[in-house]
Amino acid sequence: MAARTSHGTETLRAQQRAETLAARLPPLLVAAERVASTVAQGVHGRRRVGLGETFWQFRRYQPGDAPSMIDWRQSGKTQPVYVRENEWEAAQSVWLWRDRSSSMDYRSVPELPTKRDRADLLLLALTVLLIRGGERVALLNSGVRPDHGKNALNRIAGLMTDPRATPVGDGLPRVEPLPRHAQVVLFGDLLSPLPEIHATIAGLTGRGVRGHLLQVLDPAEETLPFDGRVEFEGMEGEDELLVPRVEAVRTAYLERLRAHQDGLAALARAAGWTFAVHRTDRPPQTALLSLWGALAQETV
Repeated sequence: MAARTSHGTETLRAQQRAETLAARLPPLLVAAERVASTVAQGVHGRRRVGLGETFWQFRRYQPGDAPSMIDWRQSGKTQPVYVRENEWEAAQSVWLWRDRSSSMDYRSVPELPTKRDRADLLLLALTVLLIRGGERVALLNSGVRPDHGKNALNRIAGLMTDPRATPVGDGLPRVEPLPRHAQVVLFGDLLSPLPEIHATIAGLTGRGVRGHLLQVLDPAEETLPFDGRVEFEGMEGEDELLVPRVEAVRTAYLERLRAHQDGLAALARAAGWTFAVHRTDRPPQTALLSLWGALAQETV
């Protein structure tokens, strides 16, 4: 069981994780492209001609922005240069997030990917599909606006290796304002308490935002296959738990997990979201196809 650590140690660990991800990013991108290529795209592209008329927000100018987007009146009030974003441009977008908490590093056997590895793969593969479909894509909580095309994929991949852009959290994203009719996809083990997950969904759902929850679990977390005396080591500062006979608590554990998943499904249903479970011993294409189908049902 890892003990609770200081902020400095957590920062160091985040940097080490970023370096590890950066080292495997090229093969991960290749794998994401391969997974995405096996999923039919359907008719999900929703881009429309025009820039929209409803103002959404000012944001700082970024390289690649058209000069015509600059709002000179707003920029004249302060030192930075600002551009004006209309709501259509941001609404036709999908915002992606994956859990970076320590529990995602779990895998029950070396032959399986960690939950973190699988979530990263699915996020990038979905990004590939969305970009091919003409969508704008953004990494939630990164502070970077939605974009499309190959640059968007490279930008998201780069942000995933930057701990400043995607800080380690408590297993849930920070709530931030999103434009009407945007969509958000959350990848994680979703083992946080249901009231906390409900607060996150409620905070993101305002103004017609639709969402999709994908719970990524190791098969051992769904079956508790251990027998006999087992010491369970927490990964996020929890106390160690010694169970004399795991088989004696298996039924209660599975019932509690099912109750949690039923709660997640109910929260998603009440918000107009979707919920699905993916195990790391199953093909990633299955989860990606399910997500793609859910996203493709959205119309503007």
